Amino acid sequence: MAEITVRRLTEEEWDEFRSVRLAALQESPEAFVASYEQESGYDEDFWRLRMRRSQRILAEVDGEAVGVVSVGMADDDEGKMADLFGLWVSPALRGKGVASKLVKAGAKHAARSGRTHLNYWVGTENGRAVAFASGFGFRPTDERREVRVESEEDGPEEIRMVLPLDV
Repeated sequence: MAEITVRRLTEEEWDEFRSVRLAALQESPEAFVASYEQESGYDEDFWRLRMRRSQRILAEVDGEAVGVVSVGMADDDEGKMADLFGLWVSPALRGKGVASKLVKAGAKHAARSGRTHLNYWVGTENGRAVAFASGFGFRPTDERREVRVESEEDGPEEIRMVLPLDV
């Protein structure tokens, strides 16, 4: 397999993020609160605003987008937490180290931004994601939240997992 590269996207690359985000929503609709139908209708201004709110990190193989993750600064009292969200890897490359490289890049970005911990909300029913996060060093907390999914009255539950960062 060719080398996996990861890079941070700029606001000017909003269309690249849009493309991989829409691919993720089509391929794994159950993994996201939003839907392809919703997000495919958003205009350039919306996508640019989204790019400014959080850092988007893209994984590529031979110049083709194969994964994405986002890192935002959490609204905690001390300004020490960052949130990892929107992690997606193309099915053909799952289990090949793409997710690890994306999370590593996200953790590095959070640490460089002065954050000491990285939050990752994971579906309690998604054993593969919980195992991945645990193997990466994330530890479960007692915090749970219900996921609001449009198609279900009672959405699944997520657990907050936390990774201490080397600052």
